[in-house]
Amino acid sequence: MQRMTPHPGRDERGAVKVMFALLVVPLLGFAAISLDIAAMWHAKQQLQSGADAAALAIAQDCARGGCGNAPSTAGTLADANLLTSDADAAVLNLTSSSVTVRTSTMQRHVFAPLLGFDEDDVVAHATAAWGAPSGGTTVLPLAFSLCEWDAQTGGGQPSGTTQYTIYQTKSSGTDCTGPSGNLVPGGFGWVDSDPGRCGATSTIGQRLSSDPGNNVPSGCGDVLRSLVDETVLLPLFDQYGGNGTNAWYRVHGYAAFTLTGYHLSGHDVGTPCGGSERCIQGYFTRYVDLDDDFDSSPSAPRLGASLVRLTD
Repeated sequence: MQRMTPHPGRDERGAVKVMFALLVVPLLGFAAISLDIAAMWHAKQQLQSGADAAALAIAQDCARGGCGNAPSTAGTLADANLLTSDADAAVLNLTSSSVTVRTSTMQRHVFAPLLGFDEDDVVAHATAAWGAPSGGTTVLPLAFSLCEWDAQTGGGQPSGTTQYTIYQTKSSGTDCTGPSGNLVPGGFGWVDSDPGRCGATSTIGQRLSSDPGNNVPSGCGDVLRSLVDETVLLPLFDQYGGNGTNAWYRVHGYAAFTLTGYHLSGHDVGTPCGGSERCIQGYFTRYVDLDDDFDSSPSAPRLGASLVRLTD
């Protein structure tokens, strides 16, 4: 095989210059791809964060009954999340149960203009939906009667923070227990817990089995105490039947309850009642939840609690 060697005395520096001239364009192209596209990707992530934040914030406002500031909210949160330049924001679709937000910016390039690309439009979208809870897992195996909710809210949406004391069985002085004061039970009732936890999973229309007796369910004493001054979602029952271990409650919907005290067998905080009485103190409230422990539905009864979720 013939071996090629430089010709003596031949200057090949010109060939190097030619090779460099041929390679500089693709090298600049690679720089445009690696740096300019990376900058676009970074802007896209910030725009997406702004769109997500705006959609969630607007959905929360709408769930509370006020969508009027949607465009302003979208613009403020889009700008707050885009660090490199100003962002444009638009509310594309706003219905009674969802909102879609579009954020965008014009990204100027550093290297790509050498290839004829000065700037590109970077866009992100987010949709959030809201609705009343339709099912999920509560942090307490507890159910209140719809009658008690109606009595405290006047049959409307909860308002204010006035505390009420809800009594169990014959202690209840409301009209929610019947002539004997012995509805199954009166204002509230324990239901069967999920295995191995303090809490119960349910859905609207489901019958929950009763956990009869005055004692706090096993494993729930510390949980109950930790929830004082916290707001929790609890099922409301509109039908009931049976007795003792065969008692049941039909789930009508879910309401938000702020727990402030209780007097139960062996457990007391604030002593809202005493002696043989068994009671829980607190108030129903308007509440917007972002957790994933519950599902939502626009058709679920609206009892003051709403769930907000990103849907794409």
